[in-house]
Amino acid sequence: MMALPYDLQQAVLRFIQQLKQAVPQGVAGNKLLKFVGLIPQDDLRTMSAAIEEGCERIDGDEW
Repeated sequence: MMALPYDLQQAVLRFIQQLKQAVPQGVAGNKLLKFVGLIPQDDLRTMSAAIEEGCERIDGDEW
């Protein structure tokens, strides 16, 4: 098996270091707990149905 040329090894190392530094953006789940129960059940059912209808399909012509 051939070794990766040095310049490409350095590029891979830089890429890995960048991945390690990347911190996911968002809000911790425990900070969202204060919102539990604020959305009415009917609205939640409507959202769930829309997600299931719109996201559960594969469009073979999309690509």
